[in-house]
Amino acid sequence: MTDQNASGSAPAPNTPAPNTPAADAQGADTHASAGSVALAVAMYTVARLALVVVVAALILGIGALVGVEVPLLVAAVFGVLIALPLGLVLFKKLRLRVNSQIAAVDNARRARHDDLQSRLRGTSD
Repeated sequence: MTDQNASGSAPAPNTPAPNTPAADAQGADTHASAGSVALAVAMYTVARLALVVVVAALILGIGALVGVEVPLLVAAVFGVLIALPLGLVLFKKLRLRVNSQIAAVDNARRARHDDLQSRLRGTSD
């Protein structure tokens, strides 16, 4: 007995199950290059750092309004601690884009590796 999908044909080999990160990565950015991954990572990093700066500035500003002198280092540390979970929620789209592009580049690398291995063995698929 063979596994069959809804159309009655056997599933394609190496096809990830629906609703998995690998399936999402294949559908989203199947032609991601190293340059596009670097750009997406840079955008995500700049967004996260900007959030830390904004949170630290808010801490300093609120401290000044209340009349409390907050040291810059303390504001920066609390800015990082507050921005870590906040950034995961606020920049979810950017994070998912980076993840899918990395997965696409990794899948392409794996396919090139498998192709090279099969050519070295003298077999072709």
